[in-house]
Amino acid sequence: MSDDKPSTDARSPWVIDTRELGRRPGLSRPVQREVPVGTTLGVPDVITVPSGGTIALDLLLESVVEGVLVTGTASTETAGQCSRCLDPLEDEVEVEVTELFAYPNSTTEATTEEDEVSRLVDDKVDLGPVVRDALVLALPQVPLCAPDCPGLCSGCGAKWVDLEPGHGHETIDPRWAALVERLGEVSGDTDASEGTRTSGPDQKA
Repeated sequence: MSDDKPSTDARSPWVIDTRELGRRPGLSRPVQREVPVGTTLGVPDVITVPSGGTIALDLLLESVVEGVLVTGTASTETAGQCSRCLDPLEDEVEVEVTELFAYPNSTTEATTEEDEVSRLVDDKVDLGPVVRDALVLALPQVPLCAPDCPGLCSGCGAKWVDLEPGHGHETIDPRWAALVERLGEVSGDTDASEGTRTSGPDQKA
């Protein structure tokens, strides 16, 4: 989750001034914009919303009795790697946004904790923390290139989709490894002794 504090900087693409909306319940205003991703979101080396991209906002701001209700969607591109075969992944994620920004001195503001509901600050709403948190929560915890991805061979590390049918690696239970090694030594000694006995009569002849 994001620890960002609400911003009142009108220059921030996340901040929307609601004064044009007015405070009469029922008034609404659509907002569509693309916001640059300044800091990578998500889990590095797993799945992220990479910095340098953009987040597309398609929102509706509505004036209600207790504040400004923001609804709509936020979408962006993601990058990562498959958790099974480690192939690079590129995808998109879209989240639904529904957030009430309470008016100062409203009943909602007076009866809720600071972290339970968002607030308007100087008639502005800061969508940054809300949207970034929603996107991070929507990222898959175990990203896959395909639901049936077979992953990698545990023996050689190659991708199963690239291997021939019947590929495998013979493994010996560690508890039997010493015995197998000993039997190999005995077999070698036996072959050597048989070779000596076989050559004996030829030398005498």
